Amino acid sequence: MSLPFTIDEYRSRLAKVRGHMDEKGIELLLVADPANMNYLTGYDSWSFYVPQVVAVPRDPSDRPLWIGRQMDTAQAPLTSWLPAGNVVGYPEIYIQTRDSHPMDWIAGYLLNRGWDKRRIGIETDTYYLSPKALDRLRAGLPNSMFVDADLLVNWIRSVKSETELAYMRSAARLAERVMQVAIDTIAPGVRQCDAMAAIMATQIGGSAEFAGSPTALVPLLMSGRAAAAPHPVWTNERFKSDQTTCLELGASCHRYHAAIARTLQWGKPPKKLVNTTKIVEEGLEAALATIKSGIAAGDVEAAWRRVLDRNGLKKESRIGYAIGLGYPPDWGEHTISLRAGETTILEADTTIHVMLGMWMDDWGMEMSETVRVTRTGVECLTHFPRGLEVRT
Repeated sequence: MSLPFTIDEYRSRLAKVRGHMDEKGIELLLVADPANMNYLTGYDSWSFYVPQVVAVPRDPSDRPLWIGRQMDTAQAPLTSWLPAGNVVGYPEIYIQTRDSHPMDWIAGYLLNRGWDKRRIGIETDTYYLSPKALDRLRAGLPNSMFVDADLLVNWIRSVKSETELAYMRSAARLAERVMQVAIDTIAPGVRQCDAMAAIMATQIGGSAEFAGSPTALVPLLMSGRAAAAPHPVWTNERFKSDQTTCLELGASCHRYHAAIARTLQWGKPPKKLVNTTKIVEEGLEAALATIKSGIAAGDVEAAWRRVLDRNGLKKESRIGYAIGLGYPPDWGEHTISLRAGETTILEADTTIHVMLGMWMDDWGMEMSETVRVTRTGVECLTHFPRGLEVRT
């Protein structure tokens, strides 16, 4: 199986991470987020439901180690650039048993390699490292000093290479087809789950050039009163006439995502929906016109908010976040957020899902684009008609 990136690109990523380790005085970095593991090594498997780490020594002469469940070691040579000697598996007896924990074994392995008396960086706020796992790791390495390395790799991968951007553009083309399939499938009498089956079949089918990767976020379908909530999932209810449906969909190529949200109305749309959609589209244009490298994330939100203020609307939640390489349960990168007062400065070749959802008392609407920040403005990676889609 060929790697999605060159060995030189993986080495460049590793060098950047080691540079940040030097700045923080980290001698050994333990990476538990599967997106960060993929970014550094290429490792890709549905194995993140059990403890696993990539250990990155600061010494540039050492390649990273992948340490995980023994049965998953067979996947590493298929997807990563690590040699066999840098793939380590712990025994099955440590899986979900009362008397021991995989981190007991991992701590013992690191100790036996002489890596116990070190400053060890840990991703402290990732979904994939439980409090118990961290406690057992610390107990097994009592002579180590643990350092917060949360988001260290995330911030490095926020700036995309040309190859990463190419995968995201491919994902965007697929996301557009996914949205069109959704709009063409949803109709009065159709069950939500049947529409979702068509949506997910398109996501997975990919294109002639690539297979669609599993999206890190399931397709979100908000119909009727559920349109007032931002994150419901599908049911077996049937769509009705005169019903508003919000769709937040996406697609993934080599785990790189593009997302898009639109609103569909069956039957005559309520005036408030029509008016709000026009305001949101104006606000989206204002936000996109503000985005460029060197601009604070909060300035983008402020441009959007001025449009809302002028029209008497409010939205308290953020209007965008970094997107790219991702694994369940989230395709966001947990770095850039477009929100009021945010001082983070946008860099060229960062990618953002500009997500404008308006969730009212008993109705809602959504509109979004996945974009690339450039030195002079913004490149919309997704292309799909933005207005309210009305079907009769």
